[in-house]
Amino acid sequence: MPVKFGMSQVIVDRNTKKKAVKHEYMKTKSTAELIAFYNENKRPRLKRKVKIELERRNKIGKANVVFR
Repeated sequence: MPVKFGMSQVIVDRNTKKKAVKHEYMKTKSTAELIAFYNENKRPRLKRKVKIELERRNKIGKANVVFR
């Protein structure tokens, strides 16, 4: 399973009453969003997940982020 960034949402179409689930995965967020989130004081568990995702992107060459 991919790493989740936030809660999943159930979106209901008001005309047809069909339900669609929207998931917030870490891999779908931009690098700028992840860096901004990492610099804020948020939950430590989610901050750790963001750091792991940024390190994964560094390894495959999608980002160049240095942690202190």
